[in-house]
Amino acid sequence: MNPQAPHVAHHPASASVDALLQALQGVGYFADRRLATSVFLALQLQRPLLLEGEPGVGKTALARALSAVLSRSLIRLQCYDGLEQREALYEWNYAAQLLHMRLAEGKANADMDQVEREVYQDRYLIRRPLLQALQAPAPGAVLLIDEVDRADEPFEAFLLEYLGEYQISIPEIGTVRASATPVTLLTSNRTRDLHDAVKRRCLYHWLDYPDRDRELAIVRAQVPGASAALAQQVADFVGRLRSQPFANAFQRAPGIAESVEWAKALVALDTIVVDPEVVSDTAGILFKQREDVAALTCDMSQLLLQPADA
Repeated sequence: MNPQAPHVAHHPASASVDALLQALQGVGYFADRRLATSVFLALQLQRPLLLEGEPGVGKTALARALSAVLSRSLIRLQCYDGLEQREALYEWNYAAQLLHMRLAEGKANADMDQVEREVYQDRYLIRRPLLQALQAPAPGAVLLIDEVDRADEPFEAFLLEYLGEYQISIPEIGTVRASATPVTLLTSNRTRDLHDAVKRRCLYHWLDYPDRDRELAIVRAQVPGASAALAQQVADFVGRLRSQPFANAFQRAPGIAESVEWAKALVALDTIVVDPEVVSDTAGILFKQREDVAALTCDMSQLLLQPADA
């Protein structure tokens, strides 16, 4: 449908790693330099970027931030077990096609071969995320293929053509190529290993929990109502909670989203100083498993709340 090479759209935010860092920070996303470098190279080399890491470290949020920074629409494909190609790429509007054929049958001397060709026109095509991303007008879209590890291996194989060439094949129409190269992010929580063929077509970055200073910056930016002292307590507490040996007591450590929500809850409760009682009352914000909530005992909270030099 569009045989020319993809259009490359440049943006001031992608001029350098530093410019990208500042632009992301301007929309509230505090990336470290390694992550910003990976994103910068993905933009410059026009390669998909595979982000792996624990849930809640900011993988999905990065796609939203890039959409804002680059002034591109965000298209999201949420993966799950049993995801089919038609849900990711396209399907035909069967009801409209059938109506067209029935109307044609009622006409005298109707050429049914022509009618059959007509029902596979563009207007009967229902575009799903991959096709939407390929056909997005300049400057293109940001395509988030979220939690790709939840899909099955045949779906990974289906993605290879898109990831490698920014194109897909529709049997009834032909090959659809991107007119503007989509910025493509894949995320994985590593519930299973992805096939090497997928990894080879992408740049790779392991996204870890933020360090204390970066988490503090995130909390202060996202929860402006929190005092400097409260934001510092939140960052210190959650950071220690994720560290050894405390992290071994939990099924999953709190992510950045939980840190921010906890800070908002503490502000709503007019908390001045975090103590073990407040931690116990609000543990359901930090953790989503009953066992993890129970594991956060008052004694553990007391240890986590002690000053670093205690």
